[in-house]
Amino acid sequence: MSGTNSPEAVKKLLENMQSDLRALSLECKKKFPPVKEAAESGIIKVKTIAARNTEILAALKENSSEVVQPFLMGCGTKEPKITQLCLAAIQRLMSHEVVSETAAGNIINMLWQLMENSLEELKLLQTVLVLLTTNTVVHDEALSKAIVLCFRLHFTKDNITNNTAAATVRQVVTVVFERMVAEDEQRKDIEPPVLVQGNSNRRSVSTLKPCAKDAYMLFQDLCQLVNADAPYWLVGMTEMTRTFGLELLESVLNDFPQVFLQHQEFSFLLKERVCPLVIKLFSPNIKFRQGSSTSSSPAPVEKPYFPICMRLLRVVSVLIKQFYSLLVTECEIFLSLLVKFLDADKPQWLRAVAVESIHRLCVQPQLLRSFCQSYDMKQHSTKVFRDIVNALGSFIQSLFLVPPTGNTATANQAGNNNAGGPASAPASSGVVGIGGGVTLLPAFEYRGTWIPILTVTVQGSAKATYLEMLDKVEPPTIPEGYAMSVAFHCLLDLVRGITTMIEGELGEAESIECPAVPEGANSQSSEHRDGQSVSDQADKETVSRAVWEEMVSACWCGLLAALSLLLDASTDEAATENILKAELTMAALCGRLGLVTSRDAFITAICKGSLPPHYALTVLNATTAATLSNKSYSIQGHSVMMISPSSESHQQVVAVGQPLAVQPQGTVMLTSKNIQCMRTLLNLAHCHGAVLGTSWQLVLATLQHLVWILGLKPSGGGALKPGRAVEGPSTVLTTAVMTDLPVISNILSRLFESSQYLDDVSLHHLINALCSLSLEAMDMAYGNNKEPSLFAVAKLLETGLVNMHRIEILWRPLTGHLLEVCQHPNSRMREWGAEALTSLIKAGLTFNHEPPLSQNQRLQLLLLNPLKEMSSINHPDIRLKQLECVLQILQSQGDSLGPGWPLVLGVMGAIRNDQGESLIRTAFQCLQLVVTDFLPTMPCSCLQIVVDVAGSFGLHNQELNISLTSIGLLWNISDYFFQRGETIEKELNKEEAAQQKQAEEKGVSLNRPFHPAPPFDCLWLCLYAKLGELCVDPRPAVRKSAGQTLFSTIGAHGTLLQHSTWPTVIWKVLFHLLDRVRESSTTADKEKIESGGGNILIHHSRDTAEKQWAETWVLTLAGVARIFNTRRYLLQPLGDFSRAWDVLLDHIQSAALSKNNEVSLAALKSFQEILQIVSPVRDSEKPETPPVVNVPVPVLIGSIAGPGLNRPFVRTDSIGDKLGRYSSEPPVVTDELEDLNLWWAAWNAWYRIGSESTKPPVTFDKLTFIPSQPFLTALIQIFPALYQHIKAGFNMDDLQKLGVILHSAVSVPISSDASPFILPSYTEAVLTSLQEAVLTALDVLQKAICVGPENMQIMYPAIFDQLLAFVEFSCKPPQYGQLETKHIANAKYNQIQLFAPAEWVALNYVPFAERSLEVVVDLYQKTACHKAVVSEKVLQSIIKTLRVPLSLKYSCPSESTWKLAVASLLKVLSIGLPVARQHAASGKFDSMWPELASTLEDFLFTKSIPPDNLSIQEFQRNESIDVEVVQLISAEILPYANLIPKAFVGQMMTMLNRGSIHSQSSSFTEAEIDIRLREEFSKMCFETLLQFSFSNKVTTPQEGYISRMALSVLLQRSQDVLHRYIEDERLSGKCPLPRQQVTEIIFVLKAVSTLIDSLKKTQPENVDGNTWAQVIALYPTLVECITCSSSEVCSALKEALVPFKDFMQPPASKVQNGES
Repeated sequence: MSGTNSPEAVKKLLENMQSDLRALSLECKKKFPPVKEAAESGIIKVKTIAARNTEILAALKENSSEVVQPFLMGCGTKEPKITQLCLAAIQRLMSHEVVSETAAGNIINMLWQLMENSLEELKLLQTVLVLLTTNTVVHDEALSKAIVLCFRLHFTKDNITNNTAAATVRQVVTVVFERMVAEDEQRKDIEPPVLVQGNSNRRSVSTLKPCAKDAYMLFQDLCQLVNADAPYWLVGMTEMTRTFGLELLESVLNDFPQVFLQHQEFSFLLKERVCPLVIKLFSPNIKFRQGSSTSSSPAPVEKPYFPICMRLLRVVSVLIKQFYSLLVTECEIFLSLLVKFLDADKPQWLRAVAVESIHRLCVQPQLLRSFCQSYDMKQHSTKVFRDIVNALGSFIQSLFLVPPTGNTATANQAGNNNAGGPASAPASSGVVGIGGGVTLLPAFEYRGTWIPILTVTVQGSAKATYLEMLDKVEPPTIPEGYAMSVAFHCLLDLVRGITTMIEGELGEAESIECPAVPEGANSQSSEHRDGQSVSDQADKETVSRAVWEEMVSACWCGLLAALSLLLDASTDEAATENILKAELTMAALCGRLGLVTSRDAFITAICKGSLPPHYALTVLNATTAATLSNKSYSIQGHSVMMISPSSESHQQVVAVGQPLAVQPQGTVMLTSKNIQCMRTLLNLAHCHGAVLGTSWQLVLATLQHLVWILGLKPSGGGALKPGRAVEGPSTVLTTAVMTDLPVISNILSRLFESSQYLDDVSLHHLINALCSLSLEAMDMAYGNNKEPSLFAVAKLLETGLVNMHRIEILWRPLTGHLLEVCQHPNSRMREWGAEALTSLIKAGLTFNHEPPLSQNQRLQLLLLNPLKEMSSINHPDIRLKQLECVLQILQSQGDSLGPGWPLVLGVMGAIRNDQGESLIRTAFQCLQLVVTDFLPTMPCSCLQIVVDVAGSFGLHNQELNISLTSIGLLWNISDYFFQRGETIEKELNKEEAAQQKQAEEKGVSLNRPFHPAPPFDCLWLCLYAKLGELCVDPRPAVRKSAGQTLFSTIGAHGTLLQHSTWPTVIWKVLFHLLDRVRESSTTADKEKIESGGGNILIHHSRDTAEKQWAETWVLTLAGVARIFNTRRYLLQPLGDFSRAWDVLLDHIQSAALSKNNEVSLAALKSFQEILQIVSPVRDSEKPETPPVVNVPVPVLIGSIAGPGLNRPFVRTDSIGDKLGRYSSEPPVVTDELEDLNLWWAAWNAWYRIGSESTKPPVTFDKLTFIPSQPFLTALIQIFPALYQHIKAGFNMDDLQKLGVILHSAVSVPISSDASPFILPSYTEAVLTSLQEAVLTALDVLQKAICVGPENMQIMYPAIFDQLLAFVEFSCKPPQYGQLETKHIANAKYNQIQLFAPAEWVALNYVPFAERSLEVVVDLYQKTACHKAVVSEKVLQSIIKTLRVPLSLKYSCPSESTWKLAVASLLKVLSIGLPVARQHAASGKFDSMWPELASTLEDFLFTKSIPPDNLSIQEFQRNESIDVEVVQLISAEILPYANLIPKAFVGQMMTMLNRGSIHSQSSSFTEAEIDIRLREEFSKMCFETLLQFSFSNKVTTPQEGYISRMALSVLLQRSQDVLHRYIEDERLSGKCPLPRQQVTEIIFVLKAVSTLIDSLKKTQPENVDGNTWAQVIALYPTLVECITCSSSEVCSALKEALVPFKDFMQPPASKVQNGES
């Protein structure tokens, strides 16, 4: 105050006061005399004070009430001019602090009145301000009144007053609190302040100091007012706005935090009043949803009000920033609200101010850390920090995905926005040429949403725009991009703050604890710490680490989602740089903290950014699938999507290249942004390589793709150089990138060279990453042969070469992977894999290891091993490299191979079929070399490998010659074994003993092929087994050659084997081979093979694989059968010969049942071959003297040429065999019984073959197999020979079985292709060879029965049954399953039937049936009287069988059949009837008679119609046969009526009776009619009938009665026919009668004439009188017929009438006789 205390100032004051008073008195002179007087007295007063006191100011202050009085009165006049003058004067007094408390009170009261009268408002405010700021005299009510006065002026109508008042209020409030602070300052020296505890109880206000009390009351009332409650202290307030109240609250909280922190009363207000108030006021904002209809809710939702909301947020910001420690719970609520305000359904302005508020928090990392500790790390608490970050992410995302629609204030802008994309940017934003995709403004653009980046604030400070708009009532229009820019800065500041803070603390922690641990080892540092004694430090560090980890894990998901999206959308280099920097620092931080998932996620994001859009998705999916399941993180309620990059980028394209993809679709473009990301990535790998761990994979994968797109290709040693233009025709690089390339390539190389400094674990991470990267490149290069990505392979080689000193630790993963690369179908790729692998192997073998390789066999084998493993690769180029490598090794180290031999041989032997001819040839040459030169030098244990390898070349199907030559090599090897047998045997036995000992020590059994056999025999067995394998090679020539060699070696060298080894040969080699051949043959392909490669034509008998296999089967079976034959003297003494015999029979059986004619036939031939063995070799065949042992063994390779079944085997008496015979004890001839068992086994096999092969299949189609005729013939032909051995035990059952087979065999049809060769033409009656064989078989049996004992004779009937079954074939060919029923029903038998499905032709069974019939007749002639034949009713069977063709007659397939049948019947009856009569009494023939009767009747009155083309002569010949039958009846049957059942005789008579009337047939032509009527036959019947009817020999009246009855029936019938005819004739008039009727009448007329003839011939005494009467009675009827018009009838009538002449003069005796 020195300025106002100086004497000059005081003097000036006094002068001014006096002049003021003078002026006042002047003004009031007229209107206000009292005032004038007061003013004048005031002048005097001032003067006196000035005169009396030295301390003028103090005196003035004391008397200030009086001094002020005139001015107060002046104000009371309410005259503007006067009032202004007075106020100015009062202010002057105040400014000199000469106003006392009382005066001040008076002044305030006077101001109040002026205010109520609305006078001089601005001056009033000025006055109050001066009054309160210049001194501290105003307290309590006065103060409150002054403040109320300002408030009230704030709510006047005048704008200027309002604003001035507002400013005044703000200043006054500040003054009140400043006083309190000052008061505290003075007191501080006396008592130190106590910081308030958050949970303290309220203390009474009375303890507060005066200024503090004022401040308290004021703050309390502000809260009341904002809450719309009545104030306690600011009495007289008329109105108040919330906005103003909130501003005041905020300024107090912001400017005077220490007041609240140091005074419990105030902190209590904060908790109890401010926070609830804020939460209450927020409610409309929380409830409000943009666009939701309010009608649904009962009470309309209050709309958020921008001014209040924005101020509330300001208050909240201050509360959180300043009083977080006091208000932990409340802050949790506030923060949650902030997060809610970012929701997309809140108004734009609300989101904008919320994001500004959040920005204020984000620049305070320590505060964020506290959030994390207080909320996120506590159980059951909201994860506030996480929510904030996620909300920012969701907010950014929503800005892109939902175009901002704003609220009413921004409706016009919203309209634009919807109209489309960037056009809605404000015109002022300076966007030029959007169409061209070039934006001058930095911006984000995503899927058509264009958001400019505005420079919102300086880095690290949160300067808000909308939180400062205190003057706006309506929500402001938020410029596009504003919210986004703020949110963007939030993220950046957040990352920067957190990482700086944590890394700083991490650094301190590490430096305190382990100063010696270098950077990069921090992953282990936590383990170090635990062991340290600085336990306190360690605890603190653990706590901090927990906080750091929680902070990172809480925020990384949200950050990443938002940053990736922004990175994708960014079109501005600076923004991109910031985003990348954020991602990089986060990645490194996560790495240092060991948070793998989040580290990988950030790295993934950078990687995606480095690659062109849409590209990243395909590449990184595989690697990140584990890390980020389906690219979205569910974050407690928020689901934050990983948004995939959008395609339309507005970046400058700096490179165009081919994508590294399976099907490259065109080209991809690298933008400058991609290159920016790539640099970030390289930066990451260099600076933070130690913390990358598994994410090397991501980093390297991305680098690989970039290297590819930029066209960098590997050169020698694995470094990358820019590729030649030729290789990437579509690669276009701008100059900007061209200059970068060498730098990039250089950095890349340095990256891998430095791997030698990594520790083992990190090195493994790097190698694993490279391997999996390479795997991916391999996957991609599948299925096409374009240039693959060789990045990983090149870098693996580079890494391997620099780490050769510790090669063992990485050799397995490294070579294991390169081997996989070598297997790749893409030639360029595998070429590099092989290059890398062989380089590494050579480098490894030449490197000076410690100790050297010669002393380290394990390492030598380890290094050689990949060479062996390359053998599993099928690519010829790789194998060529491998073989070259082997060759080099052989040349340089062949002498020292020792234990390496198996490996090298393995490499040769591993050459597979499908590797080109040249490769096989090369490897084969190596093998030939080994066989010619190296066999003696290698360990004998390797000989078996040589056999295997040679065998494997035999199995190669590339080059037939190689296979055949390798079979030759096997023969040579077998010779080598033969010649050096003893030496080899010794060495092998020695080795065996050693191995045995080892095995026993280990307690395991020795495991080698063919174990129990001695080692040398095992070697032979391996050789045989190899040849056996070749015998089932797919190629026929190889099979043939191998088969012949196998059987020859067994023949030639088999004698070297010990006896005990033979079963192994039989079971493990021969039978095993047969099994395989059988299996292959049965499953072989039936497809036709067009040609045998080249232009070789294939014969049709070998044109399917099946047929070629058939040949092999035939050869093998024959070979085995032959060995059985020739070595039987060796085999039979062995215990399981009979089992072997059974197995062999089983093989023969399955071959015989195979669906191939050639095989089945050959099987039968082999069957025949082994059956010809009668007994083991006899002495007579043994040579007299043993031959010289060293006779050269015949080499069989030459004789392979034989085709088909000509077997080029060494014959039975080969030298080898004869040697064998003397090598063991003399052979034992086994007893007969065992032999018999073998034969019965053979019979069972034969029966199974027969029954299976002839059993008809259930269903038929084109492929149904039906056995061939030659097969069936051979099968049946075996029987007679077999029968000779088993006839002793052959019984009825066996006969039954045989019968079934014979029957089925004959029923088998023939394929239409074969029919011309087998079937005779239909006219020749010739039997097929099969049918011959069947009859022969039966013949053999029949003869054997003939001479056999009595018990065999019961087989006769069975043989008859069999033959008769064949006879039936003549009329009813046998059915073969379902095959014929479909087609034969409507077929005529006089032509070959072809059936649709397989075109099977039924055989012509007629000749066979007829031959069978002849045999039957012959046999019957011989055996008719035989007991069994009589009792088994053979005769009846024969008749029954013949009944079929006889009843069919003309319908028989062949005419000869029924004729033969008749002849046979006559012949059989002529023999059989006497026998039957003989046995009449025994009843054995009773059932035969009816059968015979039916048969005769069916034949004589057949239903079949004679063919139209039957000649008259034929017809007559046939009639004569009928007549013969009638003669038989009259000769052989009727005369013996007494020995024959009466019923039968009756049937005969009826039949003759029927025959005597002409049968009618409607099909005759007129001309033939008289011939066709079988007149002869009718006559014969009549005559016989009459002969027996009227014969004297009638023994019983009954028989005569039968005859008489017959005649009377006959005559009666004639009468009826004639009557009907006459009747019809009369009615029909001129029309001729139907043909049948005419024919009938003609029959009747002829019958009448025949009857009369017969009657005449008979003895007169035999004819009954009634008969004559009936005959004569016909006469008138006949006469009536004379009128008929038909000439035929007339001529017949003539013939009938003529005989009547004899009745015209009957002799008397006859008449008498007739009467009697």
